[in-house]
Amino acid sequence: MITTGFAPIETPRFSVAPPVVLAPMAGITNSAFRRLCREYGAGLYVSEMVTSRALVERNEETIQMVTFDPDETPRSVQLYGVSPKVMAAAVKLLITEDRADHIDLNMGCPVPKVTRKGGGAALPFKRNLFRDIIRAAVSTAAETAASLGVKPVPVTVKMRLGIDQDHLTFREAGLTAAQEGVAWVALHARTAAQMYAPSADWSQIKVLVDDLAPLGVPVLGNGDIWRAADAVAMMQQTNCAGVVVGRGCLGRPWLFAQLAAALNGNEMPKEPNLQQVLATMVRHAELLVDLYGEYKGCRDFRKHVAWYLKGFRVGSEIRAKLGMVSTLTELAQLVSLIDDQQEFPSAADGPRGRTSSERPVSLPQGWLDSPDELGDFAADLAAAELDVSGG
Repeated sequence: MITTGFAPIETPRFSVAPPVVLAPMAGITNSAFRRLCREYGAGLYVSEMVTSRALVERNEETIQMVTFDPDETPRSVQLYGVSPKVMAAAVKLLITEDRADHIDLNMGCPVPKVTRKGGGAALPFKRNLFRDIIRAAVSTAAETAASLGVKPVPVTVKMRLGIDQDHLTFREAGLTAAQEGVAWVALHARTAAQMYAPSADWSQIKVLVDDLAPLGVPVLGNGDIWRAADAVAMMQQTNCAGVVVGRGCLGRPWLFAQLAAALNGNEMPKEPNLQQVLATMVRHAELLVDLYGEYKGCRDFRKHVAWYLKGFRVGSEIRAKLGMVSTLTELAQLVSLIDDQQEFPSAADGPRGRTSSERPVSLPQGWLDSPDELGDFAADLAAAELDVSGG
């Protein structure tokens, strides 16, 4: 597929070219996976989400999560927080210690343990608190960079459409974020209630694009980017400035090579055969072992096996053993037993990862009574961050 090409996203510190961002995914987008994806194509590769409180408290696991490979650039960190003061302190730490070139604020997490205390995708409903957190992050980033005499560190925000169809927040929240000076707004075109099904509503991305165009703030689209053609279609249909890719790259890090080709107007590389997929699997496992050591690295790798082998003819016994692999030697032995003379199956070129269907969103009692008053919810919000402290 050849297109006319799409413009990079420009910031004072770096360009995102092609305009493709790897979505933060807990337990997935560690430095090993980010390196693997970078080897296939350029773009922006965001860390796993870390909490502002854990960062300020210098939680050991959190500090490791915001420690990047020497050759990883730009260094992108996603922060989750519920306190403007703590968020400001976390942003200041990242810039003062030269740990990040980009800071993304998570305002779209739909996980019940977060939303039931008012965090994540529930937070934009409290519009004053949302504004204060964005303002604290953006102003602190600007002031800290200026005081150090370094290039500005862009702050962005990622959000969902809202809590549910009766409580859509993305237009007001997007406008607020733009007015407070974010570099871009990324929109996952589902509500928190919809989780990861049904299909993302790309038409709402276009609504936000049109809302923010007068302010010159770009919008990135997220949701159902399974192949390069989906990214092109989303950008053409919505005029969004770029795409955020999450589940579509699970077991398919080469998707970024295809995205780069399609969005740069070049001929798109074909899908790899099983021999190439298995080589990528082993490379991924080796990177995880380099990061965590053999025991933890192999255990972390296990969840990736089904994604890599989706649609291929691999016996259930070998699949099961791969899902329990403990050493790189064991992995190599199992891989050698697979008939690798198979082309990439069409069945694997589609949805993967979490498929949670629509369900009511867990919220604090009385959360929806007022979009302005925070009242007694401050303690719940602090607990929401503590629940995910350390990453």
